[in-house]
Amino acid sequence: MSEILVLVDKAQDTVRNVTYEVLAAALKLKEKNGASISAVYIGDNAGSIESDLGKYGADKVYKIENPSLKDFNPSLYAHALSELVNKVNADIILGGNTLQNQDFLPRVASKTKGGLTTDAIDIDLTSSSTLQVKRYKYSGKSIATLSYHDVKPMIATIRLNAYKPVEAGAAGEAVSESIDIPADDNFKVIETNIIPKERPELTEADKIVSGGRGMANGENFKLCYDLADSVGAGAGASRAAVDSGWVPYEMQVGQTGKVVSPNLYIAVGISGSVQHYAGMGSSKVIVAINKDPDAPIFQKCDYGICGDLFDVLPALTDEIKKLG
Repeated sequence: MSEILVLVDKAQDTVRNVTYEVLAAALKLKEKNGASISAVYIGDNAGSIESDLGKYGADKVYKIENPSLKDFNPSLYAHALSELVNKVNADIILGGNTLQNQDFLPRVASKTKGGLTTDAIDIDLTSSSTLQVKRYKYSGKSIATLSYHDVKPMIATIRLNAYKPVEAGAAGEAVSESIDIPADDNFKVIETNIIPKERPELTEADKIVSGGRGMANGENFKLCYDLADSVGAGAGASRAAVDSGWVPYEMQVGQTGKVVSPNLYIAVGISGSVQHYAGMGSSKVIVAINKDPDAPIFQKCDYGICGDLFDVLPALTDEIKKLG
């Protein structure tokens, strides 16, 4: 029986939701070829994660634990995963399209002579059990379908929020894997700083409020923050707002920023350029607030409010607070 490996993304002591989303994608493949699904944890202390991972479809959980893997090191992580892939002869490797996976999975593909596709919005299997991947191209204007040919392992990263977690009730059997980690390496992690976040991480947020050039300055972003906090949303921004120095780059949504796919995206004072839409166009519901009736965002949104954001946002926030 073939084996599908799903990478575990863990933030401090919590398994990130993207892991369960990728397990849902793996379950889709399992229905077609009957493959077993194995979650893979790489780090220094996995903890008791197997029950939760099993709940969402993992038949087993490989734990590669080593003090050298406490801090993310792309070279060592690639070595550890490549050794496991060669040992179990896995056909397919799936992970979330996170910065960490984007960093070290190309190294894994090189080491294992596998194929890699990133930022998939959907995956499937052909009749010959070949992985088939769909992903956006041309700034989201079209969807390309890519197939792997005569190459294993087949590696793909899944866009966050592309799948919804599905409870499957698998075994979740823990398997400890002893992998020799090289003492000497080209990379050395000097220090890791985790910045506390007041709001949900954009790539995992279910709701996002983003501000653009129409906010006029950084101080006015408080209006976006107030609205975001009233609905438990993450706070984003357009490239124009970031380039103006009003908000940090980590808030940027778009082709050159973060790609998000929340259930609700509220665009405030954002015109709706192709580049911005490429980063949030897959949102389930898009709400636009802009005083320009000809703004392109109104051609792409589900609901639009044509009005001055400085009047609309406070009123909208007050009404939401009344409901809450």
